[in-house]
Amino acid sequence: MDEAFDLAREALAAGEVPIGCVFTHQGSIVARSRNTVTETKNGTRHAELNCIDQVLEANSKEKAEQIFREMTVIATVEPCILCLAALRKLGVRNLIYGCSNDKFGGCGSVLDIHHMAAYDGELAITKGVRAEEAINLIKTFYTGLNPNAPITRSNKKKKLESSTAPQ
Repeated sequence: MDEAFDLAREALAAGEVPIGCVFTHQGSIVARSRNTVTETKNGTRHAELNCIDQVLEANSKEKAEQIFREMTVIATVEPCILCLAALRKLGVRNLIYGCSNDKFGGCGSVLDIHHMAAYDGELAITKGVRAEEAINLIKTFYTGLNPNAPITRSNKKKKLESSTAPQ
């Protein structure tokens, strides 16, 4: 989890939603990433999907399939519906995460992807690991202003307030 939080802080420093993720297999980290959505301008570049790509690029199809079934995913935030569906499709059976994702969570916060009949095998979930730390990183991000976000009424107000603030 330390590595996942290091990656989340790196994401925050890069202006990304601060989520970090590592995949471990037989006690070793086999993939590590953070969100790169803003950097790549690709809404699917979540930390978990970046890690999936790393495993696929570094291994044969057969070896990657074995790794996915035996690995543990460690993330600072509950994976979104998209990411959890991908992890379940790959046969992942172990997940540890920090805080819940009340807007997009796939482990029951929004949708119970892990209990859907479409997926084989059970998913063991450990949640709430360093949750307060994960929440604080998310809060830090959302109190700032994402320069690539669409301008909404609340963002216009933030921009106006920050541009008229005394220097």
